[in-house]
Amino acid sequence: MQDNATEVTAAGIARLAGVGRAAVSNWRRRHADFPRPVGGTETSPAFALAEVEEWLRRHRKLAEVPLKERVWQQLAGHPDGPVTALVHAGCALLLIHERPPVWLDISSGTDERLAALLPTALDEVLTPRVPGTARPGRTDRSRVNGQHPVNTPPAATPANPTTSATPATPATSATPATLATPATLATPATLATPATSATLATPATPATPATPALAIPTAPRLLPSVPLLRGVAELAADRGARPTFEFLLGRHLDANPRQYTLTPPDLAGLMAALAGTPATVLDPSCGTGALLRAVADRPDRRLHAQDSSPELAALTALRLALHTRAPVHAAAGDTLRADAYPGLRADAVLCHPPFNERNWGHDDLAYDPRWEYGFPARTESELAWVQHALARLRDGGTAVLLMPPAVASRRSGRRIRADLLRRGALRAVVALPAGAAPPYSVPLHLWVLRRPDRTHAQPELLLVDAGRFTAEGRGGPDWPGVRETVLDAWGAFDRDGGVEERPGVARSVPVIELLDDDVDLTPARRLPPPADTDGAGRLADVRARLDETLRLTAELAPPPAEPVPSAASGRLPLTTVGELARAGALVMRTGGHGGRARVPVLTDHDVLAGTAPSGTLPESEEEPVLTEPGDVVLPVLGGGAVARVVDEATAGAVLGRNLVLLRPDPAALDAWFLAGFLRGTANHRQASSYASTATRLDVRRLQLPRLAPDEQRRYGERFRALDAFERALREAGRLGEQLVRGMYDGLTDGTIAPD
Repeated sequence: MQDNATEVTAAGIARLAGVGRAAVSNWRRRHADFPRPVGGTETSPAFALAEVEEWLRRHRKLAEVPLKERVWQQLAGHPDGPVTALVHAGCALLLIHERPPVWLDISSGTDERLAALLPTALDEVLTPRVPGTARPGRTDRSRVNGQHPVNTPPAATPANPTTSATPATPATSATPATLATPATLATPATLATPATSATLATPATPATPATPALAIPTAPRLLPSVPLLRGVAELAADRGARPTFEFLLGRHLDANPRQYTLTPPDLAGLMAALAGTPATVLDPSCGTGALLRAVADRPDRRLHAQDSSPELAALTALRLALHTRAPVHAAAGDTLRADAYPGLRADAVLCHPPFNERNWGHDDLAYDPRWEYGFPARTESELAWVQHALARLRDGGTAVLLMPPAVASRRSGRRIRADLLRRGALRAVVALPAGAAPPYSVPLHLWVLRRPDRTHAQPELLLVDAGRFTAEGRGGPDWPGVRETVLDAWGAFDRDGGVEERPGVARSVPVIELLDDDVDLTPARRLPPPADTDGAGRLADVRARLDETLRLTAELAPPPAEPVPSAASGRLPLTTVGELARAGALVMRTGGHGGRARVPVLTDHDVLAGTAPSGTLPESEEEPVLTEPGDVVLPVLGGGAVARVVDEATAGAVLGRNLVLLRPDPAALDAWFLAGFLRGTANHRQASSYASTATRLDVRRLQLPRLAPDEQRRYGERFRALDAFERALREAGRLGEQLVRGMYDGLTDGTIAPD
């Protein structure tokens, strides 16, 4: 059943039809019967999905809307907002995953019957899988984690969000009906004296208590979602319940990139590996649950999650319930002000806390018993999260936190850092390469902590610098190298109490060396520089390679251009990429999805710079576009006249965002002939649209001449030679820069003589 209330934007129409945004704009101008906007704004109108589908079919621009696109458009255009729709879909998918016969029974009747029976069925599934889930109409006191009661009032927007993955702005104007948030105030329990001396503080502001992350939706709330739920069930029958939810969640996060700060999967896997194989794990700033999802499975595992954003807490609860058989305790609330698990003693705490928060509770929490190592300054919110993690660990338990690098050296935190070192709580500081996590331009740190269970006779701190694994270009770090280096160093340090020194990479430092006036824990400032025993020899090798490249460049330089006689310069008959695609001479695909496997991604920067695939994309259940030899790839943003022919070395990479792939039929089109003519400056100019700050290429409008295969190959060989010359020029420039930088470094550090 199609939901006539579902709306779709121009971008959604383009995705449904497999065209660019410019094509949708042309349809609106050229076809008087194109559906009229039913919502949105003048600059970003919204259309009824049912009307759009009917128009696309009538004009033979779409044989059938793909199921996954129909489901996504229903979710994105849900009248209560996409988050509510995603939570409803997650609840239904959990029921389908756990008890498929029950779903088949209640979904066999009318929409009203399904909405009426679904809450009871969800209660039977959610209550054991997500303990503490609030039931419809329930007003008594329930438990978040089985340890202390909380209220479960009607939904309301929470105050003072603190998690790094909390949306910067609400995702929708409507409050999700399924997200239970607090409406009452709780007074903190007896407060202990802080670890540092302080004058009497002003009375603390009452804290809003944590609440269950999930509330079972009522029948009236579910009724508008029934068409979506039927589509979700159909999609799950093909893909499976868990991949379907991951696809919808990934699409939602990808559609709102500025609203969420995510933990990349590779980083989450490294943090979970540092924690070992704990039975009880807590993430007090869970976001979308990436860290808890990365924890190694074991039969007795128990997961605890909390986030100040009710929508993220609910999505995490559903995601983990679908991912694991372990009980998932999830709560919504400000962790530092209203901890949902005050009695918990976990084996491990994993946390990607919000950075640089001023409103973390400094004025309200002066006498909180968690500050065993000192009361954090207002500017040291990260040290508050560190001490919260330690307070929730059992003796000997491990905490791994992602931290901004300034926390290791800010003077306002030196006393707390010193006490963490003296008592053996801080065990390792790992400097990650730039690009490991947002903000991608900053090389973040990992702090590994242990709740002290014994006194160390001569405590040491492990320092690791993985900065050398930064990848060239805009791709992510060399994660296999980072993981091997960090885990090898931590494993040896944890086992033996120290590691063999590796200059520039790893060293175990006696704590006494660190307890100076600054207590600076930045690894790069405490590690000896990497040994360079043959700097001059290395530069000689670079110089030899540069000489060879320059000779090759001279050989590849094109011969003098010969003008075409005026009598033979008649205009060739032209065709367009769009016409060739309709005729079957080539296939056009757009990139942007990561797929299920972690495969190198060819980015628009790689195409422009002529470098190897360097990017990464989040895992997705959508089928990625994989490159093949002979494909022609073009960037659609930026205005550069560039087209790259995929070779054997690049083949197999995933096509990244803002790229279009053309796969020519070898019997009809020569790949180098196609790429060469698509690089013409005038060709790009006539096929581009211009905004105030950007240029976008409509690939379908690019032109090329109609030529016989032999003539195509003649042009293609010349274009291939120009490409080889261009690559040689790039390599010469790279080697020249490397030689100049090496000479400057060698002369300034004394490893190279000036004469």
